Amino acid sequence: MDNVFAVVVAAGRSERMGQGVNKQFLPLSGLPVLARSLRIFEEAEPVRGYVVVAAEGDVERVDRLARREWGCRKLRGVVPGGGRRQDSVRNGLEALPPETEVVLVHDGARPLARVEDVLAVAREAARWGAATLAVPVKDTVKEAGSGGFVARTLPREVLWLTQTPQGFRFSLLVEAHRRAAAEKISATDDASLVEAMGHPVKLVPGSYRNIKITTPEDMVVAEALLEKGEKSNVPPAPLRMGFGYDVHRLVAGRPLILGGVEVPFERGLAGHSDADVLVHAVMDALLGAAGLGDIGRHFPDHEPRYAGISSLMLLEEVGKMLAERGYRVSNIDAVVVAQAPRLAAYIPSMEFNIARSLNIDAGRINVKATTTEGLGFTGTGEGIAAYAVAAVVSSRGRSENLLPTGALD
Repeated sequence: MDNVFAVVVAAGRSERMGQGVNKQFLPLSGLPVLARSLRIFEEAEPVRGYVVVAAEGDVERVDRLARREWGCRKLRGVVPGGGRRQDSVRNGLEALPPETEVVLVHDGARPLARVEDVLAVAREAARWGAATLAVPVKDTVKEAGSGGFVARTLPREVLWLTQTPQGFRFSLLVEAHRRAAAEKISATDDASLVEAMGHPVKLVPGSYRNIKITTPEDMVVAEALLEKGEKSNVPPAPLRMGFGYDVHRLVAGRPLILGGVEVPFERGLAGHSDADVLVHAVMDALLGAAGLGDIGRHFPDHEPRYAGISSLMLLEEVGKMLAERGYRVSNIDAVVVAQAPRLAAYIPSMEFNIARSLNIDAGRINVKATTTEGLGFTGTGEGIAAYAVAAVVSSRGRSENLLPTGALD
């Protein structure tokens, strides 16, 4: 499957939640509902990217949270929704890149969909042109007639409950929406629009766990399903630790950059890059945790393109290396050792810069500062040192080969 993209619809009004807030932001086992839904596509490797459709007043908020706190690296954009669900989907389709071949449409309020279901729908959509996740009806279904009496009993064996994601050849779904707009056809799902064209839609068996969050009771059920799954069905992800250390000499005529923050001081750190000793230690800790050597291997100090470069840019590259190999940053703890200047006022900005470069929540970063009570090269003001410990989680359960080491000044 090539060029698979997704549209995640999260523009509803959440009227049935009765809490005065958008259900997409309600916490579900520690993560917002929408964050859990987006994680599904982050983990589905064939999906190259996705667009989120949010309520007009939530566009900036969703974009900020997804990129800075939820670690959404595949996000291509957040666009405002329309008056109806199909209007919202159409807005999302228009925001997808032109190379899209297969598009998956998913409800942001279905946070329990499985990655294997996403892949199955994408595969069947590529083969048949249209596919929808669905489950067989369990209960007997009655059609209501006049006066509140049963008109007839429908044959349960041929009835299915549709879910999302639904998948389509991109050109087919775009044409279905174009025709629906021209012919004023309204539908509650995209498969219905394709069916109206006379195109068959393949049923893909899904899971009864894939519930849609609509009412407060749904949140209770989802919490219980997640708790059960985490206890019995989901093996713990392998946790790996890494340690980083770096030191730079203080010299005149250089700005002092720590954690991407320019700290007022009469001297700065010497080095080939911006000599951000804190970020260098963090990078080494992350690379060590993933078994990827050290920064000298990846960013050698004899390369002209790294002269004066911001270490935060290099940290972004390290984050991409980890993501490509299936690693997620769990947390980072770092300490800067300097007799002067005082750094407490700048630490929150340092933590924010590091988190933003790695596309993770700033709460996962902890930076401290200390002195050596006048002892050693840091105590005499000759230089500044930094130590860092990083923990990463591997979703693949395997280690990468160690790479040769070096040093970046």
